Amino acid sequence: MALAGCSPTELHGFLPGFVADGTPATNQTDRVAALWVNSWIVLLVVGIITWGLMGWAAIAYRRRKGQTGLPVQLRYNMPIEIFYTIVPLILIFGMFAFTARDQNIIETQYDKPDVSITAIGKQWAWDFQYDGTQKDNSDAVWTMGVQAQPDKAGNIDQSALPTLYLPVNKKVHITLQSRDVIHSFWIIDFLYKKDMYIGKDNSWSFTPTREGTYQGKCAELCGEYHSMMLFNVKVVSDAEYQTYLTKLHDEGNTGDITNAYDRLNNLPGTTGKNETEPEAK
Repeated sequence: MALAGCSPTELHGFLPGFVADGTPATNQTDRVAALWVNSWIVLLVVGIITWGLMGWAAIAYRRRKGQTGLPVQLRYNMPIEIFYTIVPLILIFGMFAFTARDQNIIETQYDKPDVSITAIGKQWAWDFQYDGTQKDNSDAVWTMGVQAQPDKAGNIDQSALPTLYLPVNKKVHITLQSRDVIHSFWIIDFLYKKDMYIGKDNSWSFTPTREGTYQGKCAELCGEYHSMMLFNVKVVSDAEYQTYLTKLHDEGNTGDITNAYDRLNNLPGTTGKNETEPEAK
């Protein structure tokens, strides 16, 4: 009866990503929330039993009036020692199994996504490329963002933040890259984040299931203005998504995104200098 009166937010452990009607933000949001909530239920049950036994022992075996000296000292109780060794192991392996199962499902990448996007982290903003279908990617379009610019009161103009557009109910595959140091791509309501490394691409596949605007940020301390490395995600209809891509194309943002701002290109087989970076005047 108590659970029946809970809202979707409460039933999902007060995690972001859920609205009043219970619609999740992505096809994986429910899975992450279930793992979180069920883990806490198990931990709370174990905690209540442990705290109860500790309280009972403190009361039942407390020093009573008139008692002196030490209580009878007992050693070794093999059944109890086996019990409190095996039971925690069962709990640990059980939680690991469920976590590994869910992570394996979430980390499975789409072979044939409806949308392929490259998200690039940089100090301290984001670039987004919407990959095309041509072999040379000449039909790709992109945007390059700048870091958040707070005013004197600390307010941030949300409309000026880099914005990633996603079509609702379409399979999305995002390739994650870094231009400089380690970043972490985190869309808060999607309940998942992935690290971005220099010289090693990462990837993430999911399906957005609810239209709306979501907040994103870097979740890896990456330098002085890490807190200003913000972005927005707009999940829109397929028609609105296509209109946005056409707008980028008309603005001339076509082909592979420029790598002129890449840094730390000292990878094996390179000279250690970014040949594409403009020389200082």
